[in-house]
Amino acid sequence: MNNWKKLLCSLTFVCLILPVTSISAAAEKPVDHEKLVPVREIAAKNGAEVSWQQKTGQITIRKSELTIVVKVGEKQAIVNGQVIPLDHPVQLTKGVTFMDGGFLTEALKAAPEDIFISLISEGDGKEAAKYVHTSVSGVLSPTLLSQLWAALEDQNGEITNKPISKHVENNSVHRNVTYTFKTELTRLNITVRMNHDGLVDDLYIAAATPDVYQKPSYDDPSAYTEQKITVGQGDLALPGTLTLPKGEGPFPVVILVHGSGASNQDAAIGGAKPFRDLAVGLASQGVAVLRYDKVTYEHTYKVASQPKFTLKQESVDQVTDAVALLKKNSHIDSTAIFVAGHSQGGFAVPLILAEDKQHDIAGSILLAAPSSRFVDVLTEQQGELLDRMKQLGLDTEIIQRQVDFYKSVAAIVKDPNYSVDHLPEAFPLQPAYWWFEQRDYVPAELAKTQNIPMLILQGENDVQVSMDQFQNWKTALQGHSNVTYNSYPKVNHLLTSYDGLSIGQEYAEPSNVSKAIIDDIAKWVLKVE
Repeated sequence: MNNWKKLLCSLTFVCLILPVTSISAAAEKPVDHEKLVPVREIAAKNGAEVSWQQKTGQITIRKSELTIVVKVGEKQAIVNGQVIPLDHPVQLTKGVTFMDGGFLTEALKAAPEDIFISLISEGDGKEAAKYVHTSVSGVLSPTLLSQLWAALEDQNGEITNKPISKHVENNSVHRNVTYTFKTELTRLNITVRMNHDGLVDDLYIAAATPDVYQKPSYDDPSAYTEQKITVGQGDLALPGTLTLPKGEGPFPVVILVHGSGASNQDAAIGGAKPFRDLAVGLASQGVAVLRYDKVTYEHTYKVASQPKFTLKQESVDQVTDAVALLKKNSHIDSTAIFVAGHSQGGFAVPLILAEDKQHDIAGSILLAAPSSRFVDVLTEQQGELLDRMKQLGLDTEIIQRQVDFYKSVAAIVKDPNYSVDHLPEAFPLQPAYWWFEQRDYVPAELAKTQNIPMLILQGENDVQVSMDQFQNWKTALQGHSNVTYNSYPKVNHLLTSYDGLSIGQEYAEPSNVSKAIIDDIAKWVLKVE
């Protein structure tokens, strides 16, 4: 393979044009048509645009996220900022620019993710599977890929043939290409996660919703910097961000652990980005924050292919990796590493502390954290929602069915006839293993055996985790003198102050984490430190 082919295969497509110094136009000479091709003609055939600067002899070729810059007389091309040597210099003859035909044709080919999307939209899973990396080929199989589009149309109505938009975003793990399609019922985002070898490494599919988030008043960009980092290694490595206060340091740091569901590093939902708010708010008060994309978000199908996926794999292992990463960072005080878990993340905090064999974690923060068995919290949550909807005079028919459904799920999970070694054949919430491997885990009971400073914060307007759960923490840890408790009258599950009775509908509106919560966390961390 030619050198330029090797380099093309490794490119990540971030649009960038580097300045090129001026050179004199090359003398015209006969064109070797077997090796050189007319740039404009080949570009037009491949849907690319060409611009020419006569004074410098610079030609810019653009197609989607691809930008190629060449100059007459030079034996190189700059592709998205990366210099690639050519076999022959670029040539100008009779007003027509010629260059290496093999290079230009290869560079302007349709992007592999475009071909992949086109193939799955046609139901050609066998061909689409050729673009899938082995790390996820077991689940993104020809059969699944053949059926995926039809399954999406069953849920969302007929999907338009062509995407209405395409957005590319790179992180330290993937090149994420998000296609937005219009359907009969909604708009759908399909994100194709490409690895550094240019192969499909995973997919993420979600409804396309407008980003209405607004930065909080306490966000002071002059008070912090942000660094892109990678948590963990291998097939399940996670991209993240380390938000550092301005100044010399070293700084105490808080690691943020997600709640349930597939969430990005901001824990974005509706009009809220609570993890981003916590990061910028705490960093402005001298506390660094590490946040990362959740494994079920960045590696959705890879995780789904693991029938024995556990809570430890979902929420604990990444913290172990994050602690190891932070201990090596000179900007971080390695004696002041804290963990803050929100919702399910707080539920997992005692497991995280139990896994901290070297006692690197200086303290933990529980944000709207369940204290009881997960399945009990789930049924309590549905009951609380039902009661609040009745108070508001809303139709409760659908939620009553949900209450009944989750009660039946809880009964199955608690049935002693079932276990991780004998799972029910038709359990309604998959993966069944996840539910049964932690059915006897009670966070507050495990926390009783641990002696580490703890800050427990709870919103009194939280429909998902009730004040009963907060009281359970108090009861279980009443003998622990190093535990601090705070509750906030108007705060809902997203840690934002809401004047109405929360039933979750307000999540769609722009909101921010209460500054009182950020102030309390910062004061506590700096005091414990």
